[in-house]
Amino acid sequence: MKNDFRSAQTIARVGVLSALSAILYVIPGIPVIPPIYKLDFSSFPALIAGFAMGPMAAFLVTFVKNLTGLLHTGSMAIGQLADLIMGGTFAVVAAALYQRDRTFKGMIISLGIGTLALAVVGAAANAWIMIPVYSAAYGMPVEEIVGMIGSTIPAVDSLWKMIFLAVVPFNLLKGVVLSVISAIFYRLFQPLREKQGAK
Repeated sequence: MKNDFRSAQTIARVGVLSALSAILYVIPGIPVIPPIYKLDFSSFPALIAGFAMGPMAAFLVTFVKNLTGLLHTGSMAIGQLADLIMGGTFAVVAAALYQRDRTFKGMIISLGIGTLALAVVGAAANAWIMIPVYSAAYGMPVEEIVGMIGSTIPAVDSLWKMIFLAVVPFNLLKGVVLSVISAIFYRLFQPLREKQGAK
């Protein structure tokens, strides 16, 4: 049974989870690699939506969260673009894989693969999209951005060292933390799941 995204029930579910995600998004994240990379939990509702209603629901929650985030952005929408690409990848990949094995074990596997996808896409997006766009938008040389991270991680002295020593580990950590939270609250979204033989 597929979700009808025109149904009032599905729209209401996506709306509630999008609102929760938007609220979590405005809460200051936990600084992991100051001053840029902070851990937030706003992708958790997207994961719930994805596991309950499929990858399209995961994307919609991520999209609506970032759309509302534009109302109070201080990053010229660059932060929202980054979250849409990376958070969307994580939630959509995990949700899509979960549809093949809607069990607790299947969820763990899907989250693991989703975390790896987050790390890979995050590395590519930062190297070729986010950092160059951020640099151009703020008139800040890439070397200066690298230096900001280098003040926290001394070994970082080039863009690619920043990617592999900061961006990739950060996204892996984020994926693991969100995966653990999802595992803990697995039963929370069971009532939302469509009856497709999930266990």
